[in-house]
Amino acid sequence: PAESESTTGSSSPPSGAEAVATNADSVTPVAPPLSSVPTTRNVFMAGWVTGLTAAIVCLVLRAIATLFGTDFVVLQPFGADSADGLVEIPWVATFLMPLIAGIAGAAVAAIFLGVRGCRMWVFWLGTAALLLSLVSPLLQPDSVPWTTRVWLIVMHVITWFLVVPQVARVVGDSDPRLVSGYRED
Repeated sequence: PAESESTTGSSSPPSGAEAVATNADSVTPVAPPLSSVPTTRNVFMAGWVTGLTAAIVCLVLRAIATLFGTDFVVLQPFGADSADGLVEIPWVATFLMPLIAGIAGAAVAAIFLGVRGCRMWVFWLGTAALLLSLVSPLLQPDSVPWTTRVWLIVMHVITWFLVVPQVARVVGDSDPRLVSGYRED
């Protein structure tokens, strides 16, 4: 009886740990080692990789949009080079902005490492950042065509889709409710 209890994983998890932390429902109920808890370096790596992926996808989308005649001339929020205030978004900005968003998002997400509920905090803060970033494309003057606005909105949403859930997942692996059941290395 004692042997069957230890092999079925019916032992109770440590105080504060959720059942998933001890892998109680696993065929081999061995908790992960503490070395698998993500560090700041892991979060920044996730931000770099997902930001780079989003940057490449946005660059491809920009090329496709340009082939269809979208000019990417918008009103810049602070200052402008022309009399009407409209300037073309540089190609390099199309690449750099998603990359910066991934790295900056990882920097903010790293603050939440080890915080209870960190996955949801990072997810919802990233979603709030997306909604805030959509203000600029949506509030462009009438002289900016809707095709430009739609392509920009698609790029913002794709950047969110590629960066935020992945960084939130990495940070979420440091949640104390999970980590408290992990075994020593």
